[in-house]
Parts: sequence; structure tokens; C-alpha cells
Amino acid sequence: MAIDVTDATFQTDVVERSTAVAIVVDLWATWCGPCQTLTPILEKVVAETNGKVELVKVDIDQNPAIAQAFRVQSIPMVVAFKDGQPVDAFMGAQGEHEVRAFIDKLLPTEEENRIEALIQAGDELSLRQALELEPGNEDAIVGLADQLVEAGQPEEALALLERIPATDRTRVVAAKARVGVTPDDDHDATLTALLDQVKTDDEARQQFVDILELMGPDDPRTATYRKQLTARLF
Repeated sequence: MAIDVTDATFQTDVVERSTAVAIVVDLWATWCGPCQTLTPILEKVVAETNGKVELVKVDIDQNPAIAQAFRVQSIPMVVAFKDGQPVDAFMGAQGEHEVRAFIDKLLPTEEENRIEALIQAGDELSLRQALELEPGNEDAIVGLADQLVEAGQPEEALALLERIPATDRTRVVAAKARVGVTPDDDHDATLTALLDQVKTDDEARQQFVDILELMGPDDPRTATYRKQLTARLF
């Protein structure tokens, strides 16, 4: 079943969501006859993918910002998103055969399914096999790096994390690798001692930042210590 997307929710429901699953955007309007014909076909074909592709609908009259972004001149217009980017599109009513061909191009390949199965298995051997197939897969890298840290191999974990750009997930694992502590540790004494060193000692400053990463934004102490760090540095 398609969900309705608005100007306010497009970033979350389409752009960000498409990093996990292919999204098909159906741009339509209530007065558009061909739209009424196309939408049921889209719903049927997308439903047959069993969640591997998702369908969203955008009423262009109610959401002018989206219509302007796509420079919509004629509807129905259908745009496919993967990995946060539009990857394919068509305009005008299409038959089921044409729609199915369009959707089929968005489905995971056999290799992608294999990689996903290995990541879901989650053991070290499976994650290493996943990385042989896709060396830059973030899920496999983060999962394997975390296991390496737990196994006492922080240097290999850090080398692995260098393959991909830093994200919130990679920073936490990297912090664990460098500091060797868990998010449950009591960090107050360590952070207080490090504050006197952060301005002149690069290693102390990195350790301070790493501990804050492990504490996470939900810990009320994190914001306080970040302010103290800024005050000491500047």
C-alpha cells in the first residue's frame, strides 16, 4: 500500500528511506485521469516485490515544492530512488508490462541478496565474505570492526573503518577501538583529568572526544563536557 508523502516528509520518507530500500514516487493529482489508471498498476507490481521496493504518492497540487523540484510538466510522473538519489523515471500512463520492467530494474541483484544474507548471518567469516563481494559495504565493515574490537584487535578494526567515510556508527566503533572502554563505564574522573591536557596534548584531546562518542548524545553529561572542551580549546 502506498503512503502519501508531503513537502515536509519527502526528505525522510523518500531520500533517507531509499538508502535502505528502493522507493518509487508516484506524482499525481486528483483531476488526472491517467493517474487513476496508473496508480493501481504501480500498487500491484510493487506489492509483488514483498517489500524490496516501496511506493509513495505525491499530490502535486498539495505539495508544490516537490513538483517544482522535479520540474513536473506532465503527470503521471514516476521517479525511482535508490541510495538517496533519483535513478530512473518515466512520464505518462504505462501498461503493466512496462511498469513491471521498470520495477524489475530496482530489485536487488543475486549478488546483493547474497551480501545481505551474509550480513544478516553476522559472524566474522560471513562478514569477511560480504566484504570480499563489496569491500565498501558499511554494514559489513561496522559489524566486523565491532567484533574485532571485542576480540582485542583494535588496530585491524581501525584500518577497516578507514575504508569508508566517517559516520555516527563508525565513530562509536573507532572510539571503542582507541579507548578500550564501553559506553557503560563511568567516565567522569577520566574526562575531568583530561580537560587539563586537551589544549596541548593531541592524544588527550582525541581520547576526550572518543569518550564523548561512547557516552552518546542521550547522556546528559555529553553536552556539558563538550562545552567544557570548547572553552578549554578556544
